[in-house]
Amino acid sequence: MQPWRFVVVKDREVKRIIREAAEKEEHESYNNRMSDKWLRRLAPLGTDEHKPFLDVAPYLIVVFRITTVVEDSETEPTYYSQESVGIAVGILLAALHNMGLATLTHTPSPMKFLQEILGRPKNEIPFVLIPVGFPAEDAKVPDIERKPLKEILITI
Repeated sequence: MQPWRFVVVKDREVKRIIREAAEKEEHESYNNRMSDKWLRRLAPLGTDEHKPFLDVAPYLIVVFRITTVVEDSETEPTYYSQESVGIAVGILLAALHNMGLATLTHTPSPMKFLQEILGRPKNEIPFVLIPVGFPAEDAKVPDIERKPLKEILITI
C-alpha cells in the first residue's frame, strides 16, 4: 500500500474555509513563531500571511502522509512514508508542470486544520497543499538565484 493519499478540492466553499484556516495559522507564524532571521530569509520572496491563491486556484491538492495502516485488525507502521511521499509529490509536480499547469507548494505550519476540514483520520498527516491551475496572465515568479552546479555536485 502506498503511504500517501491525495485529496483534490474543487468546491469553492471548502477552498474558502481552507484559505481562512491557512491564513490564521500563517498570521500566527509570521507574527509569533518565525524568528527575525527566518523572516529576513523569506523577505525576497515577498510572502506574507495572505494566501489568495487558495481561493483563486481551480483545484487544491492536499497530500497526506499515511503513518500506519490497519491489516487484519492490527495497526502496522508505514515504513519510509516521509521519503516515499516526497518522491511521489516530486513526480506529481513534474507531471503537472509538463502539462502546462502552474503549481505552488504551500506548507503552513501546523497543518492539522487540513486533516480536520477534510475529515481525514488521525493516521493521515498533512504533508503539502498544492494549488493547481493555469498560470494567471500577470503571474510573477520570484527570480531565485540558483547555485552553479559545481557548488552543489560532488563527483568522487
